[in-house]
Amino acid sequence: MKHTQKLAYYLILALCSSSFIALLSVLLFFICRNSHRHRQLADETPPPSKPSIRSYTLIDIDTATQGFSHRRVIGEGRLGTVYAALLDTGELIAVKRIYPWLVLSNNNAGFGFSSVVKSLSSAQHPNLVTITGYSEAPGERIIVMEYAGVVNLDMYLHQNPDGGFLLNWSHRVKIAAGAARGLQYLHESMAPSVIHGCVKPSNILIDAKLSAKLSDYGLNFLAPREKRGLVGYVDEEYWQGEGVQGSCKENDVYGYGVVLLELLSGRGCEEGWLVKWALPLIKEMRFSELLDPRIEYPSDLKPLMRMGKVALACVGNCRKSRPAIGQVVAIFNNLEAQLCV
Repeated sequence: MKHTQKLAYYLILALCSSSFIALLSVLLFFICRNSHRHRQLADETPPPSKPSIRSYTLIDIDTATQGFSHRRVIGEGRLGTVYAALLDTGELIAVKRIYPWLVLSNNNAGFGFSSVVKSLSSAQHPNLVTITGYSEAPGERIIVMEYAGVVNLDMYLHQNPDGGFLLNWSHRVKIAAGAARGLQYLHESMAPSVIHGCVKPSNILIDAKLSAKLSDYGLNFLAPREKRGLVGYVDEEYWQGEGVQGSCKENDVYGYGVVLLELLSGRGCEEGWLVKWALPLIKEMRFSELLDPRIEYPSDLKPLMRMGKVALACVGNCRKSRPAIGQVVAIFNNLEAQLCV
């Protein structure tokens, strides 16, 4: 009897083991099949679509600007005239019409224009003016952008008598931080990297919340040797380069440093004289002479002293010794937190 019970015990144990193995095999089968299905679905999922850029006819742009009416002009720069334009859909846009003489005298403006603009349109960042379209015809090169208002930092600091009073120290640090973030995106997040080429107050738009938006980035290929509006915002090495070779990240950092000096002092660049005047004051810690006299002297000078030292590092060093814009952003994130509006 005991022998029979022992055989029955082993038989039941064997059956249980077989059942367990079978069940485990079924589970593994379903797990593997589901895993394969998930991988297949993942492979079939399309990558995120890039923002589309629209090609406009010259007739479209002519209609939207009322024949490039002077009443629609909202800005004039070193590269062209900017118009406020209204599409037939009711959308308000900004249109930059490159000066015809630049188009006719510069091969870079003629060949590869659409390819460059299409590449730049992939830049999507809160501190950048987004490019949404373009138009080209014989003698005409036009860039279509989001409408980000008409006020830029140059207007606040130098053209509006009350502008200096409207921008307190917290506002100025916020604008400097936003401009640095936009520049960091161009340098570090775009592939290939985008060189702005002309970082200056008139290319920093200011919205209703006093947030900064960089415009005209990547367009220096249209007029690399045009000095008007560029002298003072690039280093001396820039003019020693051939064509667009003078443009580089370090040169963008230099221009950004000049903007910091304008924010601190309220003075214009004056084709490089600001740097020569301001650097000794920063080095000798004479901030009472440096800071914009139109607004109240701050109770805590340390954040502005830090800002001055960043400006010094950007414009007072050779290219190899200048900070990367990512380092500048880290500093201004901290300063902005200290001087939160």
